[in-house]
Amino acid sequence: MQNIFLYGNPTQSSRLDELRDFLLALIAAAGSVRLCAEKDYRDFLLRIAPEAAGSIQLTAMPPEVTADTADTLAISIGGDGTFLTTANRIGRSGVPVMGINSGHLGYLSAANISNARLITQRIVEGDFTTEPRTLISATSPNTILPPNAHALNEVAILKQDTASMITIEATIGDSPLATYTGDGLLVSTPTGSTGYNLSVGGPIISPLCSDWVISPVAAHSLSMRPLVVPDSISLSITCRSRSGSMMLAIDGRSTPLPITTRLELKKADFKIRVAHLPEQSFIHSLRHKLHWAE
Repeated sequence: MQNIFLYGNPTQSSRLDELRDFLLALIAAAGSVRLCAEKDYRDFLLRIAPEAAGSIQLTAMPPEVTADTADTLAISIGGDGTFLTTANRIGRSGVPVMGINSGHLGYLSAANISNARLITQRIVEGDFTTEPRTLISATSPNTILPPNAHALNEVAILKQDTASMITIEATIGDSPLATYTGDGLLVSTPTGSTGYNLSVGGPIISPLCSDWVISPVAAHSLSMRPLVVPDSISLSITCRSRSGSMMLAIDGRSTPLPITTRLELKKADFKIRVAHLPEQSFIHSLRHKLHWAE
């Protein structure tokens, strides 16, 4: 490993002692490995551990990498939301992302911050594996969408500014699928199946599958159920509502859009490499996070 880029939330206010322990352990193990962070997060880390000032270099994000990413790692310190933000910043670079969980469930994390200091040597030596995870790409022919409109977890189309329901018409390819009336609609990747999708009753899908889950949010009709479709399809979405706007949330990054916006969803042409320890697996994570082993 030659470069490790540290990402995180500079407003984090809990588990700071554990974060400090992990940071100092990582510095001790780093040797010639270059540790980097952008200004806001570097300043935050140095408030926790002032003695780290000479060990963490200031750099602009995303990482200064091009095609050669074999010796570079991004570490996301926080919860799954921080991980998704990190993945969005990493984008097409191909740099693997390892999550160190200092939040809640942390499905995407390789270790919890409470014991992450124990694996710093393994991180520095590259003793981890990576899994390529697919993303959903959102575009619109009639509305300008936010930049980097790619979702590692899910795309959510939701009602906004009114108690009235939103009506969403979904078409797969040239075939009309359904008209959903309720609070909204989720289109989730396998990675995101344990997130918002799970909370609205959608199925858990292994990240090894090449599928999406289309899940209604608070559907007005009991006949509406989550649907698993191949991620090779294209999905077109149009909306109607008494409100003049709707909310588009891409991995939790919310943007109000005109209700006339037409959305086109398809599989992105790049993937995010999620790093984890060799002994970890998706099944291991489910047993631990959902307490199936109890």
